[in-house]
Amino acid sequence: MATPPDNRIIIAIGAGLAVVAAVVLALIFGAGREQPTEAPPASKGGLTVDLAEAQSLEPTRELRCFVNGQFVGMATLTDCAQRNGLATDALDVGFDASGSLTAAPTASLAPPPALPTTDLAEVVPPVVTEQPTTGQPAPQPAATGGFCQRYTGSEWRSVSNSMSLNACVQALYAGTCVRPGDAQYGRWNDLTLRLVPGRVEQSNDNSRFRTLVEQNRSCGIPEVG
Repeated sequence: MATPPDNRIIIAIGAGLAVVAAVVLALIFGAGREQPTEAPPASKGGLTVDLAEAQSLEPTRELRCFVNGQFVGMATLTDCAQRNGLATDALDVGFDASGSLTAAPTASLAPPPALPTTDLAEVVPPVVTEQPTTGQPAPQPAATGGFCQRYTGSEWRSVSNSMSLNACVQALYAGTCVRPGDAQYGRWNDLTLRLVPGRVEQSNDNSRFRTLVEQNRSCGIPEVG
């Protein structure tokens, strides 16, 4: 007669099967969960914290602080503004390439480049109109755009010699964001354009800039009127 199996062996086998079944079920249900589709803020390019949100940052939270284009250590937003001799709303606040929260004066890491030496009269063709015949009204000159340029590397490059201001701004900056303290430059006729975090600015003297149009959080730019 066969010896009956030891109950302890049966219990051990049953426990092992239960563990295997639990692992298999966990893998099945775990694989079915949706994976996050949005990248974390630190991995996104461009600005991820705007100036309005900067006012709601915890007063004791420290950021990477830049003064005169140089990293000077960690500081609160208020302390960093004081080191720069500016108000807190004059600082760009956002994530840098390493994903660290950073504060820097606008365009402090990218000052305006020298103006292009090309004479606009050499690149913008004159408007030619037909001479009116006797008894006919003079035709109106055709509407033309301006000369659009982009500063890249260390030189100015032509984008178009006949483009409206809005078209130039869109061609230069639509879909592009810059990080705190950085800037991208362009030109439309005699107007210097500058993309900084959250807005596009303009200047008539390549020194004093004012806001031309705000930029939304998805790096889009509304139409410039």
